[in-house]
Amino acid sequence: MSTADAGAGADADADADGAAGAEATPGGAGTAPSEDEAVGRPDAPAAGYDRRTTVIARSVVRLVVPIILVTAVALLLQGHNLPGGGFIGAVLTTTAFVLVYVVFGLSYLRAVLVGDGDGDDTGVVSAYRFVFAAGLALAAGSGLVPVAFDLPFLTQGVLFLEGVPLYGTFEVASALAFDLGVYLAVVGALLAIVAEVGAE
Repeated sequence: MSTADAGAGADADADADGAAGAEATPGGAGTAPSEDEAVGRPDAPAAGYDRRTTVIARSVVRLVVPIILVTAVALLLQGHNLPGGGFIGAVLTTTAFVLVYVVFGLSYLRAVLVGDGDGDDTGVVSAYRFVFAAGLALAAGSGLVPVAFDLPFLTQGVLFLEGVPLYGTFEVASALAFDLGVYLAVVGALLAIVAEVGAE
């Protein structure tokens, strides 16, 4: 047998072995299967998450984050006349987001917020900056509205709603708009910092 025939036979054998390896790999042509495919995780998000964390950590975060967010909203709503306010509510909200970021990864958080888990951090940081700007404008605007009525800056007004189910008398204060502005500004600023630092 000539040298050319021997070389052609070796190339054919190599091609056959490569094709068999590609068919046997569940992850695609010639690629190793991902961890989700290997263990059969049905609930893995499209953007993926940090696989170095444990099932316990992920389960605890899923349980704790809603509680933190509800507490943050409660502190925000009662802050105008009880302990709480926009700042502490924003810090708690940021804490919930940071827990999700640490356990599931920034790509998962980006997929949830902007729907683009495979993109860069520009979109999510821009969203945080928009939240910050909106909160700053709302806080400043709530203080300037009384000036338009010849009242001092940040003068409060209170409206009492009678006969509200489960509450009886419900108090709506104009300071809630200022607290909401502070809340949005602090959440936007802190999350922008977290995203920038986490991307390094």
